Amino acid sequence: MDGDPAVESGLDSFSLTLPLPYRIALVIVLGVWAWGVNLHYLSLAKIDVPSLLQYPSRASPRTDPPHHLSTYRLATLLSLPLGFSLLLFWALSHRNPELVIHYDYLPMSYLCVILAIFFLPIRRFSSAGRTRFLTTLRRVSIGGIAQAGAGKFGDILLADVLTSYAKIIADLFVALCMFFQANGSATSRPDRGCGGQYIVPIVIAIPSLIRFRQCIIEYMRVRASNKRNGGIGSQGWGGQHLANAAKYFSAFPVIILSALQRNLSLDHEDIGLTETALYRLWLLAVFVNSFYSFYWDVTKDWDLSLFTPARTSSSYPFGLRPRLCFPSKEIYYFAIITDLLLRCTWSLKLSPHLDHFADFESGIFLMEFLEVGRRWMWIFFRVETEWVRNTSSGGLGAPGMGPGQDDVLLGDFSSSGRDTDDEDFDFED
Repeated sequence: MDGDPAVESGLDSFSLTLPLPYRIALVIVLGVWAWGVNLHYLSLAKIDVPSLLQYPSRASPRTDPPHHLSTYRLATLLSLPLGFSLLLFWALSHRNPELVIHYDYLPMSYLCVILAIFFLPIRRFSSAGRTRFLTTLRRVSIGGIAQAGAGKFGDILLADVLTSYAKIIADLFVALCMFFQANGSATSRPDRGCGGQYIVPIVIAIPSLIRFRQCIIEYMRVRASNKRNGGIGSQGWGGQHLANAAKYFSAFPVIILSALQRNLSLDHEDIGLTETALYRLWLLAVFVNSFYSFYWDVTKDWDLSLFTPARTSSSYPFGLRPRLCFPSKEIYYFAIITDLLLRCTWSLKLSPHLDHFADFESGIFLMEFLEVGRRWMWIFFRVETEWVRNTSSGGLGAPGMGPGQDDVLLGDFSSSGRDTDDEDFDFED
């Protein structure tokens, strides 16, 4: 991640066609479509996603549509007014800067439509799913996490998705801030200093802070369980959660140093840093965050053996694991390489020809879109891994590979499938 880039003054060609509020709406709607594709393909791979999320059973399994179809219907309901709003906006504005700024209420009205749709009690459009999403979001938004067996995996999955939407959330704040400013417009040049020099970096940091708090809660639960049982149990001493918390904490230096680099009305020399020193610190911070996160994706979230001594076992393909739910080993290798490349998009700043790419609105949008796409790909393998852990010993507990007692288990800690500390550290809300 590279913090919050500045942009050129005035409306650029890309913003005349797709202003900031529409870009936010587009990524949100594409995210719903992507979740439907996740559910659809995973169901074809015989992975029961609703059971992993502790999703309530269908009232009428024979007549109710499958979950992915309900999600597609919701995505269609969101897409139709978006298409209409965009076409109307283009017809009225003609890419004229003054008209683009004047008609900002059209995209802002559509954002209100998105909010309304999630609260509409329309059963055909994934009513139960929307209710479950809002309930989970309410708990996760304050860093809460359900107990094992009560939706913990879903909480973690949603919180991780929010980290990929961090800049989208920050852009939403910027659009709202500009819209409600006196003589402001949500479709004018994005002012990422709106509301003060610290606000946008803080908003970007919130999703990582949520996951950080969840990891600390998990650690405290393990400590409480061990104390109650009089010793370290099968879940270990909790170090796996501190290591996971450190991964999310590593995002904060990147955000802070990026904000300083962008000179958000703050003279970094006043705190004893030259421009060169600041750049080197940022480079170190983003390197640590990216490669630590990549290692965690592959080894912990996906249970692959690429970075473990068990990578060369004869019982499974190099660097993978004994049980694979997807049809080809090449899919896993492709995912590993793609995840690495998309974790390192910041490296564009090292090129003398591409170092300003992320300073343009089109470049900012592409980086945000690629990160959401990376998370969409990550979900396939993260859910598959959880399914393997819960249905066999092919991933979790395979000799010599996968998470041990001191590694992170994002599902249940114990073989009983439930934490034993329900009375202590109950941070569900």
